[in-house]
Amino acid sequence: MPEGPSIVILKEALQAYKGKKVLSATGNAKIELGRIEQQKIMDFKSWGKHFLICFKGFYLRIHLLMFGSYAINERKDRAPRLSLEFAAGEINFYTCSIKLIDGDPNQEYDWEVDVMADEWNASKAEKIIKLMPEEKVCDVLLNQAIFSGVGNIIKNEVLFLARIHPESLLGALPAKKRKELIKLARSYSFDFYTWKKAFVLKKHWQIYKKKICPRCNIPVETAYLGKTKRLTCYCSNCQYLYYL
Repeated sequence: MPEGPSIVILKEALQAYKGKKVLSATGNAKIELGRIEQQKIMDFKSWGKHFLICFKGFYLRIHLLMFGSYAINERKDRAPRLSLEFAAGEINFYTCSIKLIDGDPNQEYDWEVDVMADEWNASKAEKIIKLMPEEKVCDVLLNQAIFSGVGNIIKNEVLFLARIHPESLLGALPAKKRKELIKLARSYSFDFYTWKKAFVLKKHWQIYKKKICPRCNIPVETAYLGKTKRLTCYCSNCQYLYYL
């Protein structure tokens, strides 16, 4: 599943189509395609893992799910969920969720919880997690209402960098560790963005899908932890388990 930084890269890749008129909208998405045709794209936005194509009075919310993809000025050998054609060029989305929503996304989304947004508010995140003492850190980092854009790779790497065991309870974390966790969630997301754009992301993974801990030189533990049962890779030696 693409994480927040990857959606920001998509947004940047499509800037040439901002202000352009959609001449044709086709695909197997169950939305009112005719409503999109002849409409001008007002803006592209990203909120966490959501990609938004904004028109006057409505917008498209696109979620690439686990296996979604897109193609710019080319097509893949399968039916697109949505294909937008312009006077010069096209955008195609595959295997994704698409919804047409009336209104202004600025009125619907809280940009202060998006780890990649200029409006990101670390203090707000800290206030929220203080109210969740019995939640595991592996669950909270994936909570899009708190850390929008953080996905499973970022979760694993941030916990390793912070030396926090994924099953640690929030209420047991020292205040200093709690602040460090929040800071790393944002800073690592920007590192992810930089490495992804340079096609070197995997080279920088320290714990995710690794067999040996680079700090302790012992086998990495893997398990499907938390409420979402997502793959979690951690070192039982250098990642401390905080519990109440």
